[in-house]
Amino acid sequence: MESPNTSSIPMTPLQSEFSRSNSSNNETENATPSLYTEDGTVDFRGNPAVRATTGGKKTTAILLVNYALMNLAFGGVAVDLVVFLRRVLRQENAEAANNISKWTGTVYIFSLFGAFLSDSYMGRYITCIVFQAIYLVGLVMLSLSSLFFLVVPSRCGDGVGLRPCRPPSQLGIAMFYVSTYTAAFGIGGYQPSVATFGADQFDESDATERRSKLAFFSYFYVALNVGSLFSNSFLAFYEDKGMWIRGFWASTVAVALGLLVFLLGTPYYRHFKPTGNPVTRMVQVFTAAFHKRHIQMPPGEDLHEVEDEDSGIRKLLHRDQLRCLDKAAIVTEEDYHAGNTKNPWRLCTVTQVEEVKSILGMMPIWICTIVYSVEFTQMASTFVEQGTAMDTNLFGRFRVPAASMSVFDITSVLLSVLAYRFVVAPVASRFTRNPDGITGLQRMGSGLVIALLGMLAAAVVEINRRRRVVAMDQPSPMSVLWQAPQYALIGASEVFMYIGQLDFFSAQMPDGLKCFGSSLCMASISLGNFASMLAVSAVTGVTTRRNRRGWITKNLNYGHLELFFLLLVGLSILDFILFVVFAVLYKGTEFKEGGKHISI
Repeated sequence: MESPNTSSIPMTPLQSEFSRSNSSNNETENATPSLYTEDGTVDFRGNPAVRATTGGKKTTAILLVNYALMNLAFGGVAVDLVVFLRRVLRQENAEAANNISKWTGTVYIFSLFGAFLSDSYMGRYITCIVFQAIYLVGLVMLSLSSLFFLVVPSRCGDGVGLRPCRPPSQLGIAMFYVSTYTAAFGIGGYQPSVATFGADQFDESDATERRSKLAFFSYFYVALNVGSLFSNSFLAFYEDKGMWIRGFWASTVAVALGLLVFLLGTPYYRHFKPTGNPVTRMVQVFTAAFHKRHIQMPPGEDLHEVEDEDSGIRKLLHRDQLRCLDKAAIVTEEDYHAGNTKNPWRLCTVTQVEEVKSILGMMPIWICTIVYSVEFTQMASTFVEQGTAMDTNLFGRFRVPAASMSVFDITSVLLSVLAYRFVVAPVASRFTRNPDGITGLQRMGSGLVIALLGMLAAAVVEINRRRRVVAMDQPSPMSVLWQAPQYALIGASEVFMYIGQLDFFSAQMPDGLKCFGSSLCMASISLGNFASMLAVSAVTGVTTRRNRRGWITKNLNYGHLELFFLLLVGLSILDFILFVVFAVLYKGTEFKEGGKHISI
């Protein structure tokens, strides 16, 4: 599942000369480090970024604290939202699970919109501020609507069932959905921008900063889970006791603090300028390639030379990637005579062609990650519902909310990140000669396998839970701690899948689409949630025919939740096979400098 090594491609004498020249230039540059960054970043005043006073570990530390606080808030709402829907809004299990999938899916589908604004017009910094402010407004609205319309009487909807909530009014329900989807819009637009903004703080032309950038995505995911650890433990306990309003206000305060921390780093950030609307640039490539569909590509060399008019740098395209879209970047005699050399709808740059080919080439792999996201989203829905049907009294002394079992997921993520960086990667690098241990595609494939085992563990737990049921109207005496393995396995799979996705999509995307690359990972989670919603609806519709109870019932003791988990296992096996096929076929876009303008 590794991309081919492009260094094995034979070089012509002209190419070798350029290679030696570039090599000597790089050595000179490395010997005398520049005062400014060499990747084109600027400071908040628009001046070239000074390497010593901007970016680096200091600014990423600020961003990681900001991200941890944002996810503390997100977890404070999301972790018990399925329970809130059941206890306060009085929804059935299947309906609540579908609403959670719909809401979570909306969170991540908004990441595409945020990435578009960030890459095209607003830039990462402004996009982060705007969407954090929207997120804050949504949480304020949620806290107020719960206080005045939903949690009535006060502290109702507790885990013991001593204080049931009154049926919510239509106004209360409307306010709930408006506020939660406003918050979804805010956190969704913020996430891909902050991920790419953090990576922007490292200059890849500097060897030290390049190594730090490789580790950033791991620490980024750690920050996500550190924030969630607090919300999934302390806030989950508050909310399980009916203190929903206090939990929502705590999330609101966390977002306000996170926004303040983000603003404090303003003088130290590095910025890339927006590159314009990527949709228009993509359409231009298809249009130019269509008009030049009759062109015959020149035979001969393994590499063909074209000029990038954005940067003025002459680059070499690999022959195995010179297909129909590559014709959009070729200058013909007709272009000279008709004056099309400056018309982007007739002659595109290498960068534009690269953008389109990068996206199209990654689509099959990206689609395969959606099934994984279906498994991932079960932690917020069916896993929680399964836990509520188990014994939540630990050691006979205190009761824990079922949603707090996600602590095992978070703990597994933190331990797996450390294990991968300090054990797995060093050992694997001895065999693969890859300093990262394994490639991004291999890492994603490993995540698929581990998640499959997690769903299998959930099915085994459910089978044994139902076997131990004594009274059909009471939870099973089986301890909720038996859910720990399934949460831990999903957590370990996240380290391989989602960190692998962030690294892979970010590396394969050109500079003008970095945020879009990060948003692909989040869009996968979004579609996974919508696919989970469709799966639950389809399973419920099919299995309740002829007055049967179905697999996912209000009382899980009468259902067959284990069959739903096994269905996901089967889909995962098929998905993994397809992923391996696409990963083997995948070839990344590679450019080399040198050469001269080609004319046909």
